[in-house]
Amino acid sequence: MSEAKPRGASRDEKRQMKSASRLYAVQALFQMEHSNQTLDAVRAEFETHRFGAVYDGEEMAEGNPNVFRALLEGAVESQAKIDQMTDRALVAKWPIDRIDPTLRALFRAAGAEMIAGETPPKVVITEFVDVARAFFPEGKEAKFVNAVLDHMAREARPEAF
Repeated sequence: MSEAKPRGASRDEKRQMKSASRLYAVQALFQMEHSNQTLDAVRAEFETHRFGAVYDGEEMAEGNPNVFRALLEGAVESQAKIDQMTDRALVAKWPIDRIDPTLRALFRAAGAEMIAGETPPKVVITEFVDVARAFFPEGKEAKFVNAVLDHMAREARPEAF
């Protein structure tokens, strides 16, 4: 299992590890839904085979296992609450079960981080909009994600606005 960088890691390295953990959390949540794997199985697979792994000469980003685990566990434990928040942010004709499964996983991971309350909502929104751009480089989904996450953040953390 990969370990987090030592305390001496630069601020930029720590930020990159958190960003990678967010991306991995979205991928893991998608994989859990798509393949009906358990939280424990997916978590172990990602921590063992993805964090910092090298595939075809390309090194995968190193993730922060604590951030990754917190997002996964938070998304699973609070899925009903997060899905309700997401539904309220979506238009009536597009409930959460009708949206792209990658976006559904993204909203669940972002919702978990918002509910935890340790990261400012604007940072969560910015980070997950960047994750959306990684999956959907054409851009329209990133705008959609920004709008939905803004609505969710105002519901989850109204005191922050």
